[in-house]
Parts: sequence; C-alpha cells; structure tokens
Amino acid sequence: MLCTKHSEVKLQDLGGGVSRRILAYTEKLMIVEVNFCAGSVGTVHTHPHSQNVYIISGRFKFTVNGQDIEVGAGDSLAFEPNLPHGTICLESGTLLDIFTPMREDFLNN
Repeated sequence: MLCTKHSEVKLQDLGGGVSRRILAYTEKLMIVEVNFCAGSVGTVHTHPHSQNVYIISGRFKFTVNGQDIEVGAGDSLAFEPNLPHGTICLESGTLLDIFTPMREDFLNN
C-alpha cells in the first residue's frame, strides 16, 4: 500500500492561476489535484492516457473534442486517450484528475 499525505505534498505552481499536487500513484494509475483561479485556462491538449476528472469545487467550461460543456462540484468527465480537451475556470475551484497509466511527464516537471 502506498499512502500520500496531502499536507506533505508540494504544491506546484504551473503559472496562469493553475497549481497541482501529485497525489498517490503507481505505474498504472495516478491521482492529481489541480487548483484553478477564476479565469485561468487549461489549454486544449491531448495525451496518450485515459483520464477521468472529478470536480471537487468551482465551475468550469470544458471543451472536449470541440464541444463545450459546463460542469460544477460533484460532476465528472472521462476522456479516452488522445481526445482533445481543455478548460476555462468560471469560478475558482479544484479538480481531481485520475490518469491511467500514470503521467511520467508530471514527475519530470
């Protein structure tokens, strides 16, 4: 078992009002907390990982494969690998991203 204590994980400032904490992970699965200030942007991008997103707090407008969808606390999304997606934060909040396999690129930043 691997235990990651939230209070012991460094908050990484990604710039533009976005920050993240890499939480528990194994080679096949990773949990990441992402914090957004109102107006901040997660630019549309793709990656070879499957991703689920749970909205802990705030409001977001996601663009998924060219389609816009507004979500808030308690909502969730799922992205297949290589599906274009991004978000604009409408009201400051926090997302919980779950990736499979884990994002090695996040560990190198």
